[in-house]
Amino acid sequence: MVHELTRHHSILSNFVAELRDEQIQKDRMRFRKNLERVGEIMAYEISKTLAFSTSDVTTQLGVAEVNTLTEQPVLCTILRAGIPFHQGFLNFFDRAENAFVSAYRRYHKGGDFEIDVEYVNSPALEGKTLIITDPMVATGVSIETVYKALMRKGNPSSVHIASVIAADSGFNHLRSKLPDNTTYWSAVIDNELTAQAYIVPGLGDAGDLAYGRKD
Repeated sequence: MVHELTRHHSILSNFVAELRDEQIQKDRMRFRKNLERVGEIMAYEISKTLAFSTSDVTTQLGVAEVNTLTEQPVLCTILRAGIPFHQGFLNFFDRAENAFVSAYRRYHKGGDFEIDVEYVNSPALEGKTLIITDPMVATGVSIETVYKALMRKGNPSSVHIASVIAADSGFNHLRSKLPDNTTYWSAVIDNELTAQAYIVPGLGDAGDLAYGRKD
């Protein structure tokens, strides 16, 4: 299932508008904060699909029946652009275990590229809920490669792919490659990719906008 959260108007649309705006993008702190805010909203929406259990807590005046998460998910992000977005999820899933993966495009002559994964740090995933966060899902190949690398840690019971902006073709690619227990979330879905596999209109390079240009 694919969820595009800005189909229903909310304050999320404001944060996405600022993330796209090339003038507001000049403020790196605000850009990172907006990624974090989107992460918080998306964590809240995903939490509605997770398992809860009922228990009693004692207040100063009596006993209340409450519902709490049965188990916290494992949060995984792709370095470096994913860090602020990941932090938004961690603000809400504050006792979650975390995984970090380094993945980047290695270009060849002619413009073709492949995804290299150099670093994987993850807890055991067997039977757990896994949330993979990446601000931009363009071709979907990065997420596919990261998912395959993580499977060395076990098979999760369910997977959520969370992005700020995704290309429709990227989600379609992932739906053909990832298992049926995967749910896809994005604030907005754009329809176009350039020849260099950048999302249009997108917002640019999220890592550079958050932390400065790389050589």
